[in-house]
Amino acid sequence: MNNSTPTANGNDNKKFKGDRPPCSPSRVLHLRKIPSDVTEAEVISLGLPFGKVTNLLMLKGKSQAFLEMASEEAAVTMVNYYTPVTPHLRSQPVFIQYSNHRELKTDNLPNQARAQAALQAVSAVPSGSLALPGAPTNEGTILPGQSPVLRIIIENLFYPVTLEVLHQIFSKFGTVLKIITFTKNNQFQALLQYADPVNAHYAKMALDGQNIYNACCTLRIDFSKLTSLNVKYNNDKSRDFTRLDLPTGDGQPSLEPPMAAAFGAPGIISSPYAGAAGFAPAIGFHQATGLSVPAVPGALGPLTITSSAVTGRMAIPGAGALPGNSVLLVTNLNPDLITPHGLFILFGVYGDVHRVKIMFNKKENALVQMADASQAQLAMNHLSGQRLYGKVLRATLSKHQAVQLPREGQEDQGLTKDFSNSPLHRFKKPGSKNFQNIFPPSATLHLSNIPPSVTVDDLKNLFTEAGCSVKAFKFFQKDRKMALIQLGSVEEAIQALIELHNHDLGENHHLRVSFSKSTI
Repeated sequence: MNNSTPTANGNDNKKFKGDRPPCSPSRVLHLRKIPSDVTEAEVISLGLPFGKVTNLLMLKGKSQAFLEMASEEAAVTMVNYYTPVTPHLRSQPVFIQYSNHRELKTDNLPNQARAQAALQAVSAVPSGSLALPGAPTNEGTILPGQSPVLRIIIENLFYPVTLEVLHQIFSKFGTVLKIITFTKNNQFQALLQYADPVNAHYAKMALDGQNIYNACCTLRIDFSKLTSLNVKYNNDKSRDFTRLDLPTGDGQPSLEPPMAAAFGAPGIISSPYAGAAGFAPAIGFHQATGLSVPAVPGALGPLTITSSAVTGRMAIPGAGALPGNSVLLVTNLNPDLITPHGLFILFGVYGDVHRVKIMFNKKENALVQMADASQAQLAMNHLSGQRLYGKVLRATLSKHQAVQLPREGQEDQGLTKDFSNSPLHRFKKPGSKNFQNIFPPSATLHLSNIPPSVTVDDLKNLFTEAGCSVKAFKFFQKDRKMALIQLGSVEEAIQALIELHNHDLGENHHLRVSFSKSTI
């Protein structure tokens, strides 16, 4: 390690969270934003569910740590797990990525005694019986052999509760490894397996009897007799978060009709869409009367559901629509400027667009057919209410189940287009990196696939010619194929993305444009 402890470049802190091009996988993980009072054992506990932790280096002054796993495979599983679900230590979010280091050599470093003692203590305890710091003593001694699997029954199911919603709620109490949902005796039930029985114990204490949404969807929680779950498929009914490679098992029998509403369409694990179809959960809303978690010792802070799950809409968008519909009705478009290709590129940021139809008699309205219902929901949540070509776009679920292509010889003026075989789909590959980089429209765009010969001025001019005002521009330090560009407004950025995504930059490079979560 060249006698120096690994340090992050000085500018990391400003643009952490995925803006640096990701390093290639390594069994050494770099953790940032670690609270200063965290113990070695707490940092190690993040890695334990995924395999043996072989070394640890804490850089307390920098709020960073390096964690070495026994194998690269364990590290990859851990990073894949924590990418969609940010881990928390002492109620603070912690960020994890692969380190450039392939192993940690800490023998000659000062202050390593505590880390080594913590590692030895962990390896002496068989996994599954770790006591958490601050474990409750009176009501909550964990019985030997207590299961890490909870059985959850949801009563008063007036709103859909998806696997993603359960995952988000229960992840606040520890690492959720697997979830299976099913209907039994006309009740929606789930089995959920934690990495450790302690987590199951805390979750049961905190959540049993609570409502997920105001005055409905009540959780009834017991320990299961099962000690481990066997998940064969990753889809909307079952998920193994440690195995991203499982098939979706499309040949499954469909749910009974009353329960169909309880599920979105199959999502990919890292899809940020958290399920509840536009209902604002009571969880984590101060004004709401639903779930407020009591201060359980060691519990991970109040529950909050991510903004993409909520989008602040209490009304059910497109309430007349069938659950699982993948066609959107888009209204209030600018009929002079909108094209099927423009809608394909814009909605394609949130899923794979199969067909687009601009209405022949009313060109401010269009139908957009996505690959599945969760992509339609995601596009609707992110794009409805955005300004495009001077008008506020509205998107709702359509009553149509598919977009029909015009018959031979039918007058259409090129307003209906089939894009199902387009090479520009962003989400064709299961588990694609793009699933982790879905963000709301923003004035800052992420550019990639830039050839070496293209300069800052070339790119600025490209955007200026497209009618944008360029406020700031920055190439990524480690990878000049990527850059961030900040434009005058979100509307400008949306229009620039439509116009310039897939723009030919020469040398066989086509520009890729996405919304960024960072600012420059």
